[in-house]
Amino acid sequence: MASFGVVMLLAVSGCSKSAPASQQGGGGGQSEATATVRSSGLVYWNDRNPAGPWSVHIVKMDRNQSDLTLRSTLARNTVLGLDTLTAQLRTIPASFGKPVAAINGDFYVVDDNPYRGDPRGIQILEGELLSSPGDQVAFWMDPDSKPHTGLVESKMKVTLPDGTALRFRINEERGQKEVVLYTPRLGTSTRTAGGKEFVLAREGSSPWLPLSPGANYSVKITEIRTEGDTSLKGDRMVLSAGPKVTATSPLAVGDILKINTTVEPDMTGVRTAIGGGNVMVHEGKVADIQIPSSGAYKYRSVVERHPRSAIGFNKTHLFLVQVDGRQPALSVGMTLKELGKYMHGLGCEEAINFDGGGSATIYVNGDVVNSPCYGSERDIGNALVIVRRATSGATK
Repeated sequence: MASFGVVMLLAVSGCSKSAPASQQGGGGGQSEATATVRSSGLVYWNDRNPAGPWSVHIVKMDRNQSDLTLRSTLARNTVLGLDTLTAQLRTIPASFGKPVAAINGDFYVVDDNPYRGDPRGIQILEGELLSSPGDQVAFWMDPDSKPHTGLVESKMKVTLPDGTALRFRINEERGQKEVVLYTPRLGTSTRTAGGKEFVLAREGSSPWLPLSPGANYSVKITEIRTEGDTSLKGDRMVLSAGPKVTATSPLAVGDILKINTTVEPDMTGVRTAIGGGNVMVHEGKVADIQIPSSGAYKYRSVVERHPRSAIGFNKTHLFLVQVDGRQPALSVGMTLKELGKYMHGLGCEEAINFDGGGSATIYVNGDVVNSPCYGSERDIGNALVIVRRATSGATK
């Protein structure tokens, strides 16, 4: 890929100008900046190349900047909701800090069905487990604030009084042979039809809501319903079993169940996690992305040029990257291989993509700074945000 020759740099909160600096572009090329505008531990620039043309937006965060932290957001604070990136930022309590940069997050259910907005993969918001792992990779920050990417596998199970263990998923559409655990984060009700639904309450001194990864819960069945669409209002969870799940047939009101929310890798104590798509850079090398021969758009789009969003990191910095696309005069977008090469050129040792297309949005210091392909922000399911905490030792 040709090196990017034009760099446009914008201020972020508390910025000051410094001497001209170069930024690393795709394919190892250099992009010269006439001015660099930075804040404490954060810099944003727009990298443009007329040869594509490409327009790429980059936020680079110093991982050693103690007042900068990452958290996820959720549209309307419910799993079944869609809203713009900027609207989601308004759900962050002022006491937590000020959002200084953000990017759209996971793929989500886009069909017009009762579960529209459900994230495809895992999500953890301030320690609360909202969504199960999916079949693609995720990004998370461990309890020591170290970033990670990779596949996450669900080991979650509910153990019945007779010792039978059933795998379950969280806050999503339930199939005929499936078991799903619903929490109030889904919305007002389970939106199911048929099967059996077990209304659960805390048993004794067991941990309770909000649901956490890697935890054990003891719960009591307080009600059994067969109509579906059970209310989630109040301090309750609902375990929903599809009509073809026979193991739950003997359960009765008053029975005690054991719920375990283990995932692998272990995410006990994780405060932030969000699902993504494919690994593009791993262990300092551009990944060879293999896709099935299926004609499904999920796979076909990997090798097509589209607007893209991604996250990457190395030992010292973390990068939010967004590529505009579907705008021939501005930017045609990138394939995942092209984006992987670009992020490797930035210095990323690990990188994955998030949802792209009309969802691809990046925000810096109060504004959406990219050019969404449909002309304005699209409603999305969740996002990943860099927040500047107010601390006594923070640099202004």
